[in-house]
Amino acid sequence: MSRDKLFLIEPGFQDAQKPGERFVCPHCNQVEGLLSAFPDLATRLDVERIPFARPRKPVIALLGEDNQSLPLLILGKEAPIPADAEHYGENAFVNTTARILELLSERHGFPRLHE
Repeated sequence: MSRDKLFLIEPGFQDAQKPGERFVCPHCNQVEGLLSAFPDLATRLDVERIPFARPRKPVIALLGEDNQSLPLLILGKEAPIPADAEHYGENAFVNTTARILELLSERHGFPRLHE
């Protein structure tokens, strides 16, 4: 994979266990906020929003069944792979929101979160 690929849960999803209600993933929504605030920077990576329900086949195809938690950033080969990345086959990835946000800053120029 040459570009970074970000997987997020589609906002406004429904959960079969809570019919009639709509939800957002709090972790994915943090990343969505950054993407929407800086749409020009968001074009520097591939973003795919997928349904909440499992199995999440697009993710499984790249990272196996055990790595379906989202958000998830698969690291392309355009920039060096950080030492803390996890690996599945030839793919390197991170799946913690804080680290994804850091890497979006480091690799794509998004502003850093102020702590």
